[in-house]
Amino acid sequence: MTTIPTIQLNNGTDMPQLGFGVFQVPDLAECESAVSAVLEVGYRLIDTAAAYQNEEAVGRAISKSNVNREEIFVTSKLWVSDFTYDRAKAGINASLRRLGLDYIDLYLLHQPFGDTMGAWRALEEAYHDGKIRAIGVSNFAPDQLKNLELTMTVKPAVNQIEVNPWHQQPQAVEFNQSENVRVEAWAPFAEGKHEIFKNAVLTQIGQKYGKTTGQVILRWLLQRGITVIPKSVHRNRMAENMDVFDFKLSVADMAAIGKLDREESQFFDHRDPAAIEQIFGSSLKQLRH
Repeated sequence: MTTIPTIQLNNGTDMPQLGFGVFQVPDLAECESAVSAVLEVGYRLIDTAAAYQNEEAVGRAISKSNVNREEIFVTSKLWVSDFTYDRAKAGINASLRRLGLDYIDLYLLHQPFGDTMGAWRALEEAYHDGKIRAIGVSNFAPDQLKNLELTMTVKPAVNQIEVNPWHQQPQAVEFNQSENVRVEAWAPFAEGKHEIFKNAVLTQIGQKYGKTTGQVILRWLLQRGITVIPKSVHRNRMAENMDVFDFKLSVADMAAIGKLDREESQFFDHRDPAAIEQIFGSSLKQLRH
C-alpha cells in the first residue's frame, strides 16, 4: 500500500499531501461507501464541508473504519450563511456533531464573503479550545488573505483554491506560499472540461512515465508544493490517483504544462459581483435575520 507523504502546516500540524474530496457526492450511502473505500486504499485526508451535506456520511465511514482516528486528517468548512461570530460557533459545533468527532483536523471559511472576521474569531476560539487542530480559508484572493492576516491573531494554515492546468494561478500560489500558507487545490482535473484527459501535451508526458493524464496533473500540482484532493467514487481510480509518488516530472514537462494555462476559472469568477449575487446572495441575506 502506498504511504502518502505529509507536510507540516505553519502551526506544526502534519497534513497529508494528497487526499480525497467528497464534493458532489450528496447521496449519503454512496459517500459513506466511497470514504470507506479510500480509507481501505490508503488515503488519510478526507475533505468535506457543511455545504456538501454529507458530513454525517463521512463521520459514519470513519467510525466504522479500522484506521485509528488519529491517523485520519478530516477537513470541513463553514458556509457563508453562518458567517457571524455567534452563527459560526454554532456551525462548528454542528459540524462536529454531524461528523461524530471530538475534533476536526482542519476547518475552513468556505468563501470570502459575509462577516468573515466574526466567523474567524469563532474559529480561533475553537482552535484554542482544541475543537479544531488547524484553521484556514477557501477561495480567498491574496488581498483578502492579507486583510485577514493583518486583522486577526491566528494566521490561516491553508487556503483551498481552484488550481488545475486550465487555471494555474501562479501569482496567487506564489503569494500564499510566501506567506507560509499551504495551498490546497480543488477541482484539480477541472471536472474534465475542455477534454483535459485527452489533452495531447498531458498524454505525451504521461506516456514517457507510463502514467495517465490524471496522474500527470496530480504530480504537477504536488511538485508545485500544492496539496490536492481529487474525487472519484471508483476504487480503481482512487488507487490510480494515489500512485503518483514514484516518478518526477522534468523541468521541461513542468514548463510544457505551464503553457496550457487559460488564465480563467473553469467555474466562476469569485471577484465578479454578478456571480457573487447569483451564487451567494440568498445565503448572505440569511445573515440579516
